[in-house]
Amino acid sequence: MAQTPSETAAQSDTEKPILPPPPRRRRLRRRPLLIAIAAVIVLAAVISYYIAFIAPYESTDDAFIDGYVTLVSSRVPGQVVRLLVRDNQAVRQGEVLLELDPRDYDASLAQARAELAAARAAQAQSLAQLSVSEARVAQAQATETAVEADAERASNDLRRYQSVESRAVSKTAFDQISAAARSTAAQLRAARSDLAGARAGVTLSRAGVASAAAAGELAEAKVRQASLNLSYTRIVAPVDGRVTARTVDTGNYVQPGQGLLALVPQHVWVTANFKETQLKDMRPGQPADLRLDAYPDRALKGHVDSLQAGTGARFSLLPPENAVGNYVKVVQRVPVKIVFDGALPADLDIAPGMSVVPTVKVR
Repeated sequence: MAQTPSETAAQSDTEKPILPPPPRRRRLRRRPLLIAIAAVIVLAAVISYYIAFIAPYESTDDAFIDGYVTLVSSRVPGQVVRLLVRDNQAVRQGEVLLELDPRDYDASLAQARAELAAARAAQAQSLAQLSVSEARVAQAQATETAVEADAERASNDLRRYQSVESRAVSKTAFDQISAAARSTAAQLRAARSDLAGARAGVTLSRAGVASAAAAGELAEAKVRQASLNLSYTRIVAPVDGRVTARTVDTGNYVQPGQGLLALVPQHVWVTANFKETQLKDMRPGQPADLRLDAYPDRALKGHVDSLQAGTGARFSLLPPENAVGNYVKVVQRVPVKIVFDGALPADLDIAPGMSVVPTVKVR
């Protein structure tokens, strides 16, 4: 039976082979998978970067170069006659910075030395007087011994005359012996009184020696003080450093304790004010990278030295009083001392107050 044209066309359509979709359609189907794989790779890279380069470190921009700035002042009043340093000049310990007018202190030293000479002369005189008094004591003791012997002999004679019968001794002889005994007894009392007076003179002379010695020591102390005051007219550098904040010039009259200039030492460190939430794993000895705002292309090495036992606010001039009024919690900052490893580069001018960004490896 013959097929119609429509049946022939339908049969040809069913027998036609199925072709795969075009390449563009396949790419559109794979795109979500590629995006997911790329997202997983990027996320893994970010997590790896965070774990390797962010999580182990703590950093802050609230950090500054710190150091002990020494304030230089005068210990005696006077007029500046010589200024021997310039602003920002480097000086060594013991180097003379300026000189005050020394004439008044020279005169005071000369007067103190004259008083010392007079005190030493008085001390020598008191020692000589002590020697005379001791000689008088020795003489009085000898006299007492002689008179005591005479008095004892006269007393013995009187007892012997009194023991014999009155007929055997004449009245005249007995009276003479009695008078001699009374006389020697009186002489003995006088000798003992002289000895006591001589001993009192020795005591007084020794007191004079002690007083003269004390006056001599006082005069020596005045000489030393006058000499010190004279030496204080030359103001020297107490430490090595650079002259900073100079407020004195030649001709100024200065008072004791008045600040004249400051010396900035070469030994400095970093005071970094970390948030209290950053201190969980921070310990002394941990390494730190230090970048100064003045030298951003230079990375310096250091390590954590210590953590302050208290927040910065607690040691401020007016510490907060949380028990009064409304309380708003604020994350506190704790100063952390970071010291440099080794000597600072000679070509870098690092001074207290400069900004630093420290990065401490805490894990």
